[in-house]
Amino acid sequence: MEAVCRGISEKGGRSIGILRGTDPLEANRWVDTVILTGMGTSRNRIIALSGKVVAAVGGKYGTLSEIAYALQAGKPVCAVGKWAGIEGVVPVSSPEEALDFIIMNSRGDLC
Repeated sequence: MEAVCRGISEKGGRSIGILRGTDPLEANRWVDTVILTGMGTSRNRIIALSGKVVAAVGGKYGTLSEIAYALQAGKPVCAVGKWAGIEGVVPVSSPEEALDFIIMNSRGDLC
């Protein structure tokens, strides 16, 4: 997540970190807005439902749960890496392709 937040910052964007715990210092240095949940992995549903598009890059079972929640909600999902083969997930081969997918599926409105 740090690499994503850093890239957003370098391009002039703002990032939001929805954290599983209650310590704001758990956010990486590139997160602009920290949301503390104290919910552990239950916060994955919040993450999946808060955006218009989901892009997964690697990750473990928490990422898989976010993909599942997004697909259940009918949101477009793309993935780079091991989760790209899941039914309903559009495989992309690079972060640049993921960004193109996000832009195409957000209809120009990333908020």
